Amino acid sequence: MTDTRAAALEILRSLVGRDDADFHEGQFEAIETLVDARKRALVVQRTGWGKSAVYFVATLLLRRQGAGPTILVSPLLALMRDQVAAAARAGVRAVSINSSNAHEWAEVLQKLRDDEVDVLLVSPERLNNPSFRDEQLPALIARVGLLVVDEAHCISDWGHDFRPDYRRLRDLIAEMPPGVPVLATTATANSRVVTDVAEQVGAAAGVGAGQTAGGPTTGGAEVVTIRGPLARASLRLGVLRLPDSRARLAWLLSHLAELPGSGIIYTLTVSAAEDTARMLREAGHPVRAYTGQTDTAEREESEGMLKRNEVKALVATSALGMGFDKPDLGFVLHLGAPSSPVAYYQQVGRAGRATANADVLLLPGVEDEAIWQYFATSSMPSRHKAEAVLGALSAHGGSPLSTPALEARVDLKRSPLELLLKVLDVDGAVRRVTGGWVATGQPWVYDEDRYERIAAARLSEQQAMIDYERTTGCRMEFLQRALDDDTAVACGRCDNCTDAWYPSGVADEAAAAAAASLDRVGVALEPRAQWPTGVASLGIDVRGNIPVGERLGTGRALARLTDLGWGGPLRDLFAVDAPDAPASAAMTAACFRVLADWGWDERPAAVVSVPSRRHPLLVDSVGRAFADAGRLPWLGSLDLVGGGPVGTPGGNSAYRLSSVWDRFAVGPALAAALAPFAGRPVLLVDDLADSRWTLTVAGRLLRRQGVGTVLPFALALRS
Repeated sequence: MTDTRAAALEILRSLVGRDDADFHEGQFEAIETLVDARKRALVVQRTGWGKSAVYFVATLLLRRQGAGPTILVSPLLALMRDQVAAAARAGVRAVSINSSNAHEWAEVLQKLRDDEVDVLLVSPERLNNPSFRDEQLPALIARVGLLVVDEAHCISDWGHDFRPDYRRLRDLIAEMPPGVPVLATTATANSRVVTDVAEQVGAAAGVGAGQTAGGPTTGGAEVVTIRGPLARASLRLGVLRLPDSRARLAWLLSHLAELPGSGIIYTLTVSAAEDTARMLREAGHPVRAYTGQTDTAEREESEGMLKRNEVKALVATSALGMGFDKPDLGFVLHLGAPSSPVAYYQQVGRAGRATANADVLLLPGVEDEAIWQYFATSSMPSRHKAEAVLGALSAHGGSPLSTPALEARVDLKRSPLELLLKVLDVDGAVRRVTGGWVATGQPWVYDEDRYERIAAARLSEQQAMIDYERTTGCRMEFLQRALDDDTAVACGRCDNCTDAWYPSGVADEAAAAAAASLDRVGVALEPRAQWPTGVASLGIDVRGNIPVGERLGTGRALARLTDLGWGGPLRDLFAVDAPDAPASAAMTAACFRVLADWGWDERPAAVVSVPSRRHPLLVDSVGRAFADAGRLPWLGSLDLVGGGPVGTPGGNSAYRLSSVWDRFAVGPALAAALAPFAGRPVLLVDDLADSRWTLTVAGRLLRRQGVGTVLPFALALRS
């Protein structure tokens, strides 16, 4: 045994707390590559194999040799928390700098200066924070002992979870001083992603993110790739196809208690996670929702409760994913399928890491493909949006523009704008500085061919996921082959290798409870209180708070388009090719239930409609039905001006307000009809609320006619 292996084995046994522990195949090879050879390594191994042991052991060995701290780039707060805790168990002094611990940054930086830190965990986004990038990072790079890129598949835009900020890591890798080893790790990468990541890990000095990366044969640093079999012997896979959301939720209500231990129930949307968690809690199951919209402190609390088995499950979106560490997680269920076998493998890999058995069941939905398409298109930059951003920055004369200020100059919502800025930043066309963003002046060309190839690859992956659902062969073997694992063989455990191990029936009371939950109606429609920033630049002279006397009251919608229950019928109703027609009797009855549960301070005295170009029969039928049922006068609708709103749905607040401003009017007939209702509440009916600016502008016009509270009602909220 070499001196390095003996020292590494001693650290490993301290890390896992067992005197008989030994390295898995490939673990010491990776450590030796980093510590003795000081080379770059890419480790592709199944979840639970022990990738974190490689970088913690290597860190301590390098520190003993006098090396500086390890920089560990980690993508998620939940993963960072687990890594810090695991490091402490191994005697590794780890700290993190992230968005949730700003109050600790000064202390962390002082510990770094005092050489009291072995591992610094940072997010890829933090690396481009101007103060961190310009003030702290250069000193860290000068003394770094090891650079680790965890969940390295995020580097590749061919991967299922591409994050533009990861692409910037090629520049950081190229800046590493000579002799500083680099480690990239992932459990979810097919051959194409492995090649892409290896090229970037091998980036030589001077090879930037927008250039062709060097590999062993193209002038870059040598990268040792250590790839192992991806089979997970503890997992028992299955797919149960049920007709609709009601049947899936009824199955869950019937059988959740029978599943082993505690686990994760994945959904594709935030509203599905929240609705499912609510239904399960109402039935007495201890569960919590976990999404990207959940408060950070609540997410941390929920992670702890799951680890301590204080809940049966977390009902989660992909926000609970990479690296979440609960070795005895008993099951993973999916209500709706992820968009690729690679993404699915990554999520099911949370289960059975340190147990002999864990259950994994997919309950696909008919709406899955529509959801995949939405997320796929929303993540891809478009040429004209990119050119609009670059034009706005260039027109500002080199002074930085903040994201809100830029938002008022280009028709993009905040999230897609931030994503596009990151892509342009990685490509070298823009740069984040103190105060916002500037154009670099470097030539930039929209790489249409690359985006078309990525889009085609994602469509292929979606089809592969459908094939996984329908295959009659071994499911684990299918997933392994989807990740180009040549060791794939039949598992002998899944529902195709044996018989279905899960029940397919549902209890009558569970079916009734699911139906009742899905039939729930009524979503709050919060009024706008402020005009959007920068709207004056679009020729609209309003700013600051909307005067109280011109605001809407709190309204209601029947449901969100993303809801599990009424979301389905509403999606059909608002589909592009759906004909305009009066609301069905069932939908009208559901709308009546929303009104009955509203609890307004004063009953509406009349009903007015927002004119609709696409659904005039639908809006007219709902408005008249409300009037008839409540014995209220239906006063008609506002007038459209100049053909009505311009532009397309979506986009940011400033542009959406601009598209509806001065596009509605109170005509003479409606003005006369409103006169007797001065100071009294009016119900305002619309079809689909997205930005809420149509309702805000229409309500403001009614308030200016002297009516009291305007109570908006929409059939659907977009999200």
